[in-house]
Amino acid sequence: SGSVSRWPGGSIRMPAQVVTAALIEHAGRILLARRKAGKHMGAKWEFPGGKLDAGETPEECLRRELAEEFSIEARIGEFLGSTSFREGDLHLDIRLYRAEHLRGRFELNDHEEIRWVEPGRLLDFDLVESDRRLALGLLGKR
Repeated sequence: SGSVSRWPGGSIRMPAQVVTAALIEHAGRILLARRKAGKHMGAKWEFPGGKLDAGETPEECLRRELAEEFSIEARIGEFLGSTSFREGDLHLDIRLYRAEHLRGRFELNDHEEIRWVEPGRLLDFDLVESDRRLALGLLGKR
C-alpha cells in the first residue's frame, strides 16, 4: 500500500493513510457521530467516514463507509478540504467531502450516537483532533 520513503537520519516513514470524512447536511444541520467507548479515540465526536482500501477512490471509500457504519446510501459530492494528522507512527491524510443522504434509515453499526448540529455549534463537541481542524476550516477560523 504505497511506497516507503527514507528521511534524513535513515528513519523509514510510511506514506499517510488516506481517510475520508463526510459532511452530511439536513435542514441546515451537520451530522456528527460519537465513537464507541473503548475504541481508539472512543467517545469523541467525528464526521463519519473511514480508511481508504487498496484500489478505491476516496468517493468509493466514503460511499462504502457510510453504508457500513449507518446502512445508508449516499451520493458523494464536492471535495471540501483536507488536513494531516500525526500521532506516534500514525500518519493520516483526512479528506472531507460533501455527502448527500439518498436512502436508508440511519442505523448505528459503528457509533454510540449521532446528532444533527448547527454549524456554529460544531466546536462545542469533543471532536477528534483532525475533525476539529476540518471544522475550523469549514467555519473559516483556520
